[in-house]
Amino acid sequence: MSEPFIAPDGEPRCRWCGAAPEFLDYHDREWGFPVGDDRRLFEKLCLEGFQSGLSWRTILAKRENFRAAFENFDFARVARFGAADIERLLQDAGIVRHRGKIEAVINNAQRALEMVEREGSLAAFFWSYEPEPATLGTPQSQSVSDVSKAISKELKKRGWQFVGPTTVFAFMQAMGLINDHAEECVVREKVAAVRAGFTSPAP
Repeated sequence: MSEPFIAPDGEPRCRWCGAAPEFLDYHDREWGFPVGDDRRLFEKLCLEGFQSGLSWRTILAKRENFRAAFENFDFARVARFGAADIERLLQDAGIVRHRGKIEAVINNAQRALEMVEREGSLAAFFWSYEPEPATLGTPQSQSVSDVSKAISKELKKRGWQFVGPTTVFAFMQAMGLINDHAEECVVREKVAAVRAGFTSPAP
């Protein structure tokens, strides 16, 4: 187990959040806290897809630009994007200009609408995969899991793109499907407390 990062307040955090100054606020206020809002879930999954092959620092720095470019990740609006929008986005220096990833967001927005029709919400689908705590290994000891493989397989079956098991696992960490804060991290208990008061949208 690597040594924790000791933040300016003197308290230990997950080691990764000490890698860049902007990571600390994201780590303390957002990463791992349970999310039940469909738009935010769609955003998180899309941004994890954009991160593939890149650093999270790059994506986090561009997050507001991504939000502006993709209608604040309102997937009902993004689903209507066409060829002209793709070309516009490929000229947008504020985001990651990768045609495959841009097209995947549009495709996935269309698939998200289908999922809402079928499942009631994105949240209901993703939270139905919440693993039992007893099945989880040591925090931050893996980058893929049986659950991330299962979600990835089902999403691909439904036509989603850029949703491999590693991307899905990072999404699971970010949106709180698992609490993957290090055991000594002071935020771990905060996330657990919020999760205890969170009503799962799963049927």
